[in-house]
Amino acid sequence: MVIDRATILEVSPRDGLQNEQTQLSTAEKVALVHRAVAMGARRVEVSSFVNPARVPQLADADAVFAGLRREPGVSYAALVMNERGVERAVAAGADEVNIVVVATDTFCRRNQGVDTSEAARNAVRLVDTARRAGLFTTITIAAAFGCPFEGDVSEARLEHVLAKIAGAHADEVALADTIGCAVPGQVSARARLARGVLGDDVTHRLHLHDTRNTAMANSIAALEAGVEVLDASLGGTGGCPFAPAATGNVATEDLVYMLDRMGVRTGIDLTSALGSARWLLANLGSSRASALVNAGPFPQPGPDDWCVPLAP
Repeated sequence: MVIDRATILEVSPRDGLQNEQTQLSTAEKVALVHRAVAMGARRVEVSSFVNPARVPQLADADAVFAGLRREPGVSYAALVMNERGVERAVAAGADEVNIVVVATDTFCRRNQGVDTSEAARNAVRLVDTARRAGLFTTITIAAAFGCPFEGDVSEARLEHVLAKIAGAHADEVALADTIGCAVPGQVSARARLARGVLGDDVTHRLHLHDTRNTAMANSIAALEAGVEVLDASLGGTGGCPFAPAATGNVATEDLVYMLDRMGVRTGIDLTSALGSARWLLANLGSSRASALVNAGPFPQPGPDDWCVPLAP
C-alpha cells in the first residue's frame, strides 16, 4: 500500500514524563506542550488525570492545562482512569480522553486495581460519559503484544479484549506495545485483527515503545497495515511506572526523519522537533539520546539549524 501521509500524536508531555525521576516544573511542562504544537503536532497528550500518589510526575495536570496557550486546530488530550478523571478533563478543557484497558489480568490489576474484564466494562462507561461531554474518545489496549508478568499475549486474547470494548464505539482504538516486545509481523497481523473486530468507522492507532529497537520497523508495518495514527515522544522519553524494564517511546524526531526521507508527510518540522528533543533531554538531565539527537539529520544542517529557540 502507498503511504503518503501519517498522523503523529505527541505524547512526551504525558507518557514521556510519567516515568522520569526528574520532575519538570509546571511552566516547563506547559513550554513542552507549546513546543510540540510549534513543531507541527496537531494532537498532543498533555497530561494524565489520575491519582497523584500513583503518578506524582503528573500531579499538576490541572495547572498544566490551565497554563496552555490554545492554538486553533490542535486537540489537547488527557489520559483518564475513572469518572473523576473524565470530570477533571472536562473542567480543564481537554478535547479528548484516552482510557486504558490492559490486555492481561495480572498487569491490569497492578496498573488499575481490577482485572481486564472489569477495566473493559469501566472503559465502556467512561466513553459514554466523555462522549456526552463532547470529547473525542480513545481506548488504548495496553500490553497488546506482550506482558512483563504473563509473557506473550496471544492474538486470541487480544481479539477477546477487543470484542469486550467494541460496544463502546470509541472514536479511536490504540494498540500499545507497552514493553516494546513487538516485531513487524505481529504489528501487521494485530492491526488487521483490530480492523476486523472494530471495522473502519473507528480510527486505528498504535503506541510503540522502543525497548528492543523495533519501534521504527513496527511503525512502517503499522502504516502499511492501515493504521492512521502513531504515538511518539520527543527524545524517545517515556515508560510505564508499573511495567518493569519498559523503556521510552519511539522518538518523534527519529520517526519524522524516516518518514520525511520516505516522502510521507507528517506536518511536523524536523528541525523544530530535534531542537525540542534536545531541550527536553537537557531539562530532564537525561543521558538518553535518540538516533537523531546523537547523529543529527542527513544531509547535515548548518550550525544554526540544530536548535530553534522557542519562548515558553
